[in-house]
Amino acid sequence: MVKRNVSTRGRLESGAPNPVDVHVGARMRLRRTLLGMSQEKLGEAIGLTFQQVQKYERGANRIGASRLFDLSRVLDVPVSYFFDDMSDNTQSQSPVNIIKGSVGLSEDPAPFEADPMTKRETLELVRAYYNINDPQVRKRVYELAKALAAVAGGE
Repeated sequence: MVKRNVSTRGRLESGAPNPVDVHVGARMRLRRTLLGMSQEKLGEAIGLTFQQVQKYERGANRIGASRLFDLSRVLDVPVSYFFDDMSDNTQSQSPVNIIKGSVGLSEDPAPFEADPMTKRETLELVRAYYNINDPQVRKRVYELAKALAAVAGGE
């Protein structure tokens, strides 16, 4: 059995953030943005600076259980929300899985690709869409977006 050096900070051997932490941070950012809440406002609500919120959202800092609980309350989601939609690939890249050898990963895991649903442009579009009060207008905007996507080869 080959013993590998393990970071006590939960990072990959390369020093990159744990992909699970990156996913949790992205989910935090998604919910915060959908609520129209700034990093500063979220930080104030849980006793952090906006820089600390930024680090959580990037996965650079890990979020402890009590902080995750506080975030779930402020963002009005269950704790499980932060783990929803996590790909099998992300789960398998957690250092504990790599060390156990329970998955057949190469020495260099594939780089983390951001989910298009977490991009700022997508979040702002969704927020703008839901700010349209007239249901008929909102439906027409939705149909227009689908038609444009079909023409552009998106469907």
